[in-house]
Amino acid sequence: MAGEPAPPESRVRLRTGAVLAALAAAFAVSAVAGLALGPVRIAPDRVLDIVVRGLTGDRPAGAFASIVWDVRMPRILLGAVVGAGLAVAGTVLQALVRNQLADPFLLGASSGASAGAVLVIVFGTAAAGFGMGVPLAAFAGSMAALVAVYAMARRGGTMTTGRLVLAGVAVQYILSALTSLVLVLAAHPDQIRSVLFWTLGGLGGARWDELALPTIALLVGGALLLTLARPLDLLLAGEEGAHTLGLDTGRFRAAVFVLTSLVIGVLVACSGAIGFVGLMVPHAARMAVGAGHRALLPVAALGGAVFLLLADLIARTAAAPEEIPVGVVTALVGGPFFLWMLRRSSRTEGVTG
Repeated sequence: MAGEPAPPESRVRLRTGAVLAALAAAFAVSAVAGLALGPVRIAPDRVLDIVVRGLTGDRPAGAFASIVWDVRMPRILLGAVVGAGLAVAGTVLQALVRNQLADPFLLGASSGASAGAVLVIVFGTAAAGFGMGVPLAAFAGSMAALVAVYAMARRGGTMTTGRLVLAGVAVQYILSALTSLVLVLAAHPDQIRSVLFWTLGGLGGARWDELALPTIALLVGGALLLTLARPLDLLLAGEEGAHTLGLDTGRFRAAVFVLTSLVIGVLVACSGAIGFVGLMVPHAARMAVGAGHRALLPVAALGGAVFLLLADLIARTAAAPEEIPVGVVTALVGGPFFLWMLRRSSRTEGVTG
């Protein structure tokens, strides 16, 4: 009724709906801009015409249609999937470890993917020649790193936040050192360029036939995590509080950690190491809709997709015709944000301590 304050639950739903609508509009604008801008610029109305006609089975012929559908559309879709997946994974990990500075790369996934890909690029030319050799090696490296972190963090049937963070940092340092060593040994300039893709991240290699796996990983993993929204909320009450409310925190953390790790491994194998998406976006989403995961996860997913699309657009156009690795753009934005979060966290500890 007009003039009466809405109940808290209704206010949350209204705010979440408004935020999702705004993000959907931002996603549409970002996607059209990504399809229109680049070395060859295409008018937005021409882009929309090409997309609509392609969706209705009447794809027009010509260079513009080929650029939109064969070159830029797979890149846009991969950017949306990877951005959404990393943001969701970051949101869940921050809840699991109860640390707002956590993100997917805390687990060593990016370092593992980079190490696996670099080893194949430099020493396994024959395997890389089959096309899927490098992505498979990146996935295997990512999963090996995640398994190592999990094994070190889980002792005596339990997994603590401190052990998880320390294990992730240790594995990251070891694998980063290995990648640097292999990079020094690489003799061919083309190998160094390929190595940079995996260490700095990029969406330029996106192809239609490689989109299915990351999309399935995001949809299945995201749906399962959304069903776990209430237990994730219980973790916010603290270890003892969650246990009192009936949650087996040890088993729940282990199961969700494995599920999140699988999603991260698939995404990193497709895009290389793109940092800070899983750190920044969950915080922005939390400020917009609060800490409840039923609203937070969809907002984080859509926000992550928008953020990575915009970062990739900057990466493609800022130094055209040269292309900047998208991981550099996200790091330039995320680095100051991380320092701001660290300063904010220190102030909070100072107040509460």
